[in-house]
Amino acid sequence: MTTITPLIPRQKVPNLQVATVGGDIWRLAEQTPDLFTMLVFYRGLHCPICKGYLKDIDNKVSDFADKGVNTIVVSSDDELRAARAKSEWRLDSLTVGYGLDLEMARKWGLYISGGIGKTSIGVEEPAFFSEPGLFLVRPDGTLYFGSVQTMPFARPQFSEILAALDFVKARDYPARGEVVDHRREAAE
Repeated sequence: MTTITPLIPRQKVPNLQVATVGGDIWRLAEQTPDLFTMLVFYRGLHCPICKGYLKDIDNKVSDFADKGVNTIVVSSDDELRAARAKSEWRLDSLTVGYGLDLEMARKWGLYISGGIGKTSIGVEEPAFFSEPGLFLVRPDGTLYFGSVQTMPFARPQFSEILAALDFVKARDYPARGEVVDHRREAAE
């Protein structure tokens, strides 16, 4: 049985490479943001909550870019489903990655669900797919912020993240949650 291991702030994240709608290959290692790369993992075309969530970030992509943040959204959907999401959801500003390998999703600490049929919007769930996650990664490839969910609801709000970026930058606020073993570190 595979276990989920959370990523640790201030440590390197797994190298991610995905195809994008439009044909390019997106590589995390090639990103050179001023502040962060924001990776938003979403459930897929079948998820009505993802539609609204991604439309919100699509409307804020330029605001994030102005603050030095590159953005990509990624799912385990195949190319056809990802292209449908980009088109039908009118995600005009977002880079939409697809084909996330579920073993790679596990390396990012994402939860995996099994499909249970058609959703409320009439789209069949894939046999398996990853649940949502959001990560801010520094240009050196280390984790700054991470959030994962087991359900499609109660996700971090992009307006709150935008507002926090000014504070983070002005104060050079460090990534938190970096302590792996508080007992050992307290003894040292």
